[in-house]
Amino acid sequence: MAASSSLSPLSSLSTSNLQFSSKISASKLAASAKPSKQQKLVIIATISERPSTAQPAAAPPPPSKLPTRKIPGDYGLPLIGPWKDRQDYFYNQGRDEFFKSRIQKYQSTVFRTNMPPGPFISFRPNVIVLLDGKSFPALFDIENVEKKDLFTGTYMPSTDLTGGYRILSYLDPSEPNHAKLKKLMFFMLSYRRDHVIPEFHNSYVQLFEGLENELAAKGKASFGAANDLAAFDFLARSFYGASPKDTALGSDGPSIVSKWVLFQLHPLLRLGLPRLIEDGILHTFRLPPFLIKKDYQRLYDFFYENSSPILDQAEVLGVSRDEACHNLVFATCFNTFGGMKIAFPNMLKWIGRAGVTLHTELAKEIRSAVESSGGKVTMAAMENMPLMKSVVYESLRIEPPVPSQFAKAKRDFVIESHDAAFQIKEGEMLYGFQPFASKDSKIFDRAEEFVPARFLGEEGEKLLSHVLWSNGPENQSPTIHNKQCAGKDFVVLVSRLLLVELFRRYDSFDIEVAQSPLGAAVTVTSLKRSSF
Repeated sequence: MAASSSLSPLSSLSTSNLQFSSKISASKLAASAKPSKQQKLVIIATISERPSTAQPAAAPPPPSKLPTRKIPGDYGLPLIGPWKDRQDYFYNQGRDEFFKSRIQKYQSTVFRTNMPPGPFISFRPNVIVLLDGKSFPALFDIENVEKKDLFTGTYMPSTDLTGGYRILSYLDPSEPNHAKLKKLMFFMLSYRRDHVIPEFHNSYVQLFEGLENELAAKGKASFGAANDLAAFDFLARSFYGASPKDTALGSDGPSIVSKWVLFQLHPLLRLGLPRLIEDGILHTFRLPPFLIKKDYQRLYDFFYENSSPILDQAEVLGVSRDEACHNLVFATCFNTFGGMKIAFPNMLKWIGRAGVTLHTELAKEIRSAVESSGGKVTMAAMENMPLMKSVVYESLRIEPPVPSQFAKAKRDFVIESHDAAFQIKEGEMLYGFQPFASKDSKIFDRAEEFVPARFLGEEGEKLLSHVLWSNGPENQSPTIHNKQCAGKDFVVLVSRLLLVELFRRYDSFDIEVAQSPLGAAVTVTSLKRSSF
């Protein structure tokens, strides 16, 4: 999730955003660094203690010059309409065709429909869909929309799955606990910042060694299973200084997390089960939380026993140790581990398909920058890898790890697509499917293609405002006053580290790709060891 410079207790800070800086130039880092062989991570902190109501009022937007259009589409009959839309979304059409067919039908990227799961899990499935890069950012506008209990969409999982607490992801910035818990997340991300790069190296060297052994024995190796173990191990060791295998949790962490996440997200997933079971049960009724209670308790115990300094800070912020620990479990396992579980295979899929020419360019750039940094992987060295950075952003653009965003209108306001203006009424639910917005052909040239060098240079950097995977633009930062992912820059950092470790070790690789309920299922079929 985020990080860099020394950090005293948050109560002594005057600002609200702690993040791994992914945008500081190498020259600035070098100028401010002490003469040492290891460049330290730098934290940018911006934690304003003023409530959001104290922020200057935004100037009213100028009147739209676009024609005002009634929002097309309808919700159908109660129960029947949501059920029919759910069948189309999961089975009759599939997710992408569900949206494409409605764009064509209504000749609009803004329209009304129902989003799964619908009854009997959600009885308010009616949404206004935003599918272009111009209307989509309305979902981030906290002056006009709220995010209370909307993290998973038109339903909210039982709080019995999170210790009885509404976790940070479900809180709106207007709620008092939001600022406290987001400050805690910033603290967690920065507390052991110096351990991030070395612990990532340790965990992913083991991953690559395991893949090589499996390739030698079987001729192919599953990246997903190995990545789950490496990611969980890395997060536990870097954030909490504990190796799971040396505790009662052992190697069970990833499998427990997967089951726990399933209990929260099963209404939204296509698992490949027979339709009668999957739709008739998993998309219609909630799985009872007591079935996962014992496993979840094992996760909770691991985090509670190994996060004392963070829990101490929680008490300083006015959050109980118990509530704080449940938030640490969620932030580490659902948000961060879940992000790495989805983003890493997706990124390897696109890079693998791009072929050996890109692999060679990345290997040369990465190895040269590391050599120039004294053979050490540092933040400054990675700033001198422009192609690698662009590849990471392009991966997050073309297949964002969190594809859906929801918000509810706090007041009447106007949303604009490229072609028309639409009146939104107070209380209406907005939904954005991000892969369509971030592949908007009116914003991105060759929008459907993976273009590794897309974000190079001054013009490329301007396009970062349209990379939206973190619940906000890539060129903006998370604060206690917005809902942008607290770990935005951390995810970018670890994605960069994966490519650095991969191409320091290998010249090229080959993969096979299949679908999975979360992201891509990547199987490695060859790894060509470094030859230059």
